[in-house]
Amino acid sequence: MNTWFDCKVAYEKTLENGMLKKIAESYLVNAFNIVEVEKKIVENLKPYIRGEFEVTDIRKAKIAELYYENTYEDALWYKLKLVFITIDENKGKERKTNNFVIIKAKDIKQALNILEDKMKGSVMDYTIASIVETTYCDVFL
Repeated sequence: MNTWFDCKVAYEKTLENGMLKKIAESYLVNAFNIVEVEKKIVENLKPYIRGEFEVTDIRKAKIAELYYENTYEDALWYKLKLVFITIDENKGKERKTNNFVIIKAKDIKQALNILEDKMKGSVMDYTIASIVETTYCDVFL
């Protein structure tokens, strides 16, 4: 089972005019625990960041699935909230369960197309409650 962590990193970036500016970036990391998250962040960012950087926040993310294709370099990460509808046979009532999916796409329309393609053949009824562009710079598997 995948455990996803939302991780924030702060560092000083050199701007085009030579000035330093402190920035914060978000990353989504698949790991077993927080120690592994920090290790993956350091391994993946060290070649790209000059100087020191600090992991300022790590939180578990409630992500059920991640769908991506590396065909688009300028793609964004979108977070979709899916509401699955099931029937409790004992009580005869509808039950709604929320799941979150992360999709890499060049725009919202493509994100929806990818979701529809991945959900083909699903026997579960669902609705898309929301779709938002995330602040993730990258995802580390």
